[in-house]
Amino acid sequence: MNVKKVGNVILAVKDIDKSLEFYHDKIGLPIKRQRRSWVDLGSTGAILSLHPASLTAEHIGSSIENGITIGFLVGDVKSAVEELRSKGVKIHREIVEREAGKNAIVLDPDDYLVSLFEPNFGDKDQQTGGYHGFTPA
Repeated sequence: MNVKKVGNVILAVKDIDKSLEFYHDKIGLPIKRQRRSWVDLGSTGAILSLHPASLTAEHIGSSIENGITIGFLVGDVKSAVEELRSKGVKIHREIVEREAGKNAIVLDPDDYLVSLFEPNFGDKDQQTGGYHGFTPA
């Protein structure tokens, strides 16, 4: 097996229109491809894909133990949180400052955790080697 990189993260969502509004209009991810039952968001790197969730299966989005956290690098986490708050996005955890940088957690329409990370290290486009201290637990 020769995995080159993460291709996409797929989210099962209860309302694809609400999720598209969150990730495209509020977060700002560009739409790469869109069909009624599938939307790909992003332009470079891994793609975030949205598709309709099962109507019968239990959904637990905001659980760090069995849910998912999507992490975005941001230039200024304080202004990102202020902007999202003004757009009605629920703030799950306010900004926390650690050695690696600053982080806040917001919730998407399905209660998936969305981490906003502003790194302290020189290369501001580099992701941290781990999210220790940046999860909601």
